[in-house]
Amino acid sequence: MAQLRSSWHRPLLLGLISTLLTSLPVKAAERIFITFSPYHRSIRIASLERFAKEGVVDGNLQFYFNVVGVTEAEKKEYRNLLNTQAKIDPIQMSRFLNTEIGEAFLTQIGNLVTIPGGRNGKYALRGALISASLDPKGLTAINFLRQLPTDVQLQGERILERAKLVQALIEATEKFIGTMATLSSAEAKTEPPVNFAQLPDPRQPGPYGVTPKEVWQLHDASRDRHFYVDVFKPQRWKAGQTPVVIFSHGLASRPEDFDSLGEHLATYGFVVALPQHPGSDYQQAQDLFNGLSRQVFERNEFIDRPKDISFVIDELERRNAGEFGGRLNLTSVGVGGHSFGGYGAMAVAGAEIDWQNLNRECHPNNAFPNTALLLQCRALQLPQRNYDFRDPRVQAVAAVNPVNNAVFGRTGLGKVKVPIIIAGGSYDPATPFVLEQVRSFPWLGSETKYFALADGQAHVDFSQLDAGLSNLIDSMGDLTLPSPDLLHSYRNGIMVPFFKVFTAGDKSYEPFMKSSSSYGQYLSTGQDFKLYIVSGTSAPTLQQELIDFASARGIQAPQ
Repeated sequence: MAQLRSSWHRPLLLGLISTLLTSLPVKAAERIFITFSPYHRSIRIASLERFAKEGVVDGNLQFYFNVVGVTEAEKKEYRNLLNTQAKIDPIQMSRFLNTEIGEAFLTQIGNLVTIPGGRNGKYALRGALISASLDPKGLTAINFLRQLPTDVQLQGERILERAKLVQALIEATEKFIGTMATLSSAEAKTEPPVNFAQLPDPRQPGPYGVTPKEVWQLHDASRDRHFYVDVFKPQRWKAGQTPVVIFSHGLASRPEDFDSLGEHLATYGFVVALPQHPGSDYQQAQDLFNGLSRQVFERNEFIDRPKDISFVIDELERRNAGEFGGRLNLTSVGVGGHSFGGYGAMAVAGAEIDWQNLNRECHPNNAFPNTALLLQCRALQLPQRNYDFRDPRVQAVAAVNPVNNAVFGRTGLGKVKVPIIIAGGSYDPATPFVLEQVRSFPWLGSETKYFALADGQAHVDFSQLDAGLSNLIDSMGDLTLPSPDLLHSYRNGIMVPFFKVFTAGDKSYEPFMKSSSSYGQYLSTGQDFKLYIVSGTSAPTLQQELIDFASARGIQAPQ
């Protein structure tokens, strides 16, 4: 199994504690108070400054190190953390922290780091972050400490509880990578034997070729919504009806980021449409950072995204007779989506928002470290009524790193009845696979369902990151990631047979799906980063193991 395992655990925990301690800027502050009832201790800012500058640990700071159990090697790492400058654009950071999602994030931290009187420290933290970033010395922990306008208090019990949950998530991630490996191996032994080397390779371009991309400009008058769609057509048309796939991009993304997938599917005879979702796309992110918007995404995107998908199918119906000679099969459409796009794909497949579950998951006392909740909880600001996005033309769904668990819950996901495959990544910090895919997979109501886990996949395509983020990843010497080419081969290798079988009705691709676990092993041959695929047969075991894991650690079991 690929490198990353034990090396990232202690740095993450140390980093968590360090962040909680050093994200506390000081201008008027002299001390950081730490509460572990009934004990109350404090750390002098001057002690931290001396340690950062000279490496000297006085008696005041030594007490903290003794409590946490910091080793000599970790002291060096801790000192480095205090002095390391974060390369952050202060204006962009200010704009993000003033969004609803940014404030929700600060509120979570502010529950752990309070100001006198026990009040949430989010405003002090936000002001200090921005002030330190604007300072010529830049955003370092020590400079951050100089900016806080008041003493702060670390709520020890809450911090320890959060650290416990972070550790539990780390352990669950490790456990369920192993569980997926075990279950996929067990399923493979019961599957019909297939010599995949003798079959067409879905990772390679198909036989139909692809025409140059077309870009359609659409207007949905009922919503006064303008958006564009990247469209890919096969160069040669297959006999009979032509299958259609719609693929929905994620938050702060764009259709172009999935053009390679569109081209690949087109070579297998599909017409592929990749819609833009204005209000939650790349342009929305640029508008935020350029001061033209105050939100990471517009909350109405929970409604507009699935409606965009249905409108694209409507548009294909309008064009079918003339532009496509009536050859499009629009009664059995495949829909895929990544991240927030996975939400939209599952919504048009029948998943319904479960307001009771969402209110429970988004309760302020829920301290579980699921970053995907920051997105999902914004849906609570919509009118809480029954939304029916189900599109009967959608007959198969592939959701990659989907945002889905809290917003749909057991009841909402149980409404999905069409064949579905969901995929997660073992290194995904945005939609942690244990919380967003392991939990939700057993709840899907589909008789035909699959769950694929790509070891090492980290939510985004790192080949499309800007130079700054790429440099950050490269600087993490102990973090080894799979190549984008490998992940694309897994993606293409799964998508082609899935949509061939469940939208095109092509029985020649059934061996890939009937022996899906064996196929995952075949795709992973010789690779450090494996692909594990299980079917609905393994869903009860996944659910029970998740319940047992939570129970053994005193964590509330999934609802």
